[in-house]
Amino acid sequence: MGPSDPPTNNIIKILLAILLPPVGVFLEVGFGLHFWLNIILTLCGWVPGIIHAVIIILSK
Repeated sequence: MGPSDPPTNNIIKILLAILLPPVGVFLEVGFGLHFWLNIILTLCGWVPGIIHAVIIILSK
């Protein structure tokens, strides 16, 4: 693994974010603003929830 490769736990979180976006966000930030925002985005449409979750996971 090189320095640009994400850690294994980020890969797992991203996979969870694709399947269940709020779970991926919860594992990254817990119960907070981003978690509740992600639930709203996921209810509005699956793809916005996935995009938001991946951005949150990769920004940390």
